[in-house]
Amino acid sequence: MPKTKLSREEIRSFAQLSPFELKDKFIRIATEAQSDKPGQKGRTTRAMLNAGRGNPNWTATGPREAYHALGYFAIQESRRVWTADNLGGMPEEEGCAERFEHFVRTHPELPGIELLKASVDLAVKRFGFGRDAFVHELADSSIGDNYPVPDRILRHTEEIVRGYLADEMFDHRPPEGQTLSLFATEGGTAAMCYIFDSLLKNGILKKGDRIALMVPVFTPYLEIPELDTYGFDVVHVEANLFTETGVRQWRYPEEEIAKLADPSVKMVCCVNPSNPPSLALSSRVTEQIVSIVGEQNPNLVIVTDDVYGTFVEGFRSLAADLPRNTLLVYSYSKHYGATGWRLGVIALHDDNVIDAMLKEQGAEQKERLNKRYGTLSLEPEKMKFIDRMVADSRQVALNHTAGLSLPQQVMMALFSLFDMLDEGQAYKHRIRAIVQQRLELLLEGV
Repeated sequence: MPKTKLSREEIRSFAQLSPFELKDKFIRIATEAQSDKPGQKGRTTRAMLNAGRGNPNWTATGPREAYHALGYFAIQESRRVWTADNLGGMPEEEGCAERFEHFVRTHPELPGIELLKASVDLAVKRFGFGRDAFVHELADSSIGDNYPVPDRILRHTEEIVRGYLADEMFDHRPPEGQTLSLFATEGGTAAMCYIFDSLLKNGILKKGDRIALMVPVFTPYLEIPELDTYGFDVVHVEANLFTETGVRQWRYPEEEIAKLADPSVKMVCCVNPSNPPSLALSSRVTEQIVSIVGEQNPNLVIVTDDVYGTFVEGFRSLAADLPRNTLLVYSYSKHYGATGWRLGVIALHDDNVIDAMLKEQGAEQKERLNKRYGTLSLEPEKMKFIDRMVADSRQVALNHTAGLSLPQQVMMALFSLFDMLDEGQAYKHRIRAIVQQRLELLLEGV
């Protein structure tokens, strides 16, 4: 294998790169070092291993088959309305469910058709949907011939994803008397960008404010607050608890969590279960945070990224125990092997501290924000924060074209419904077992 031709200065310069760019740099170096040279073809016995993956190497095939089966039905619905070579019409709602049932009966060989039918039946039964309205939303959205309406998230999709989050993020015990509103986003990364941006634009956070990060954490969360746009004063809440024998537990001691009691800390961000330690917050830590919010820092805004929650038995998000204070971010990427789909959601309960703080703002701030959102509502001061995020995601002026694409929302709905079926639960246990097996193999080799 040829040696890399890098000077010490070049290697030292890599320190300024983020871990993701550094990983790409290492891959390029390793690939070049392994490339075939004259007289050396096939002689190397070394393999370049990429341990920097941001997604699993599995995919959920069942709901994808259901999605493609739906596509065939949607095309049939389009051609039913208007057929001229490659030109079709816009699917009609009336009688849509009956035509879907006929399509299912006459296409028993189509891969995914049975799972699609089971998903539709489950949604109608669990959420009380009208069959025509729901099947039409699926078919029309699969075609992608309209803008997203509502722009936050489609009506039926919101009900389905809300149910999915109640099952998987709240352990089937959502907060009582609370309604969870959702904003479908282009993955969890877009969700985080929208949250930071709108908190700043609406004066909930100001440049230079003090925020807390629960560390260790996904590296971009360390980098975002340092951008000139925000310039936050960052307090690190460190998982530095050790056992008596000196082994790091990756747990948060009481004195670290106590940093959140300082009222000057306006927001805390965490990944739960953590990345990279891969541990969910303990009940002790959750109870301490609940106590701090209740007694010392009632306006603390909590942003929790719970993408790995489905890998933990009985997982319960901070949004379940602190619904007024928590913005929940969830992405479908890890559980379903769907990083390329860009499917995420921001969840915020309707009774929340952010909307309460917006109401309490001074006249000058309200006037500024009324001017910002005045083209969207005759009473812009009454706009909820989650709706302001949608508008901000398209620079307000393009709010009429906001929203996650309709085919993406269909896939989101089908992934969620799959989880509610026996097949989806079997899949969940299977991927958990895969992760556990890989951990054991890793530890065995260390």
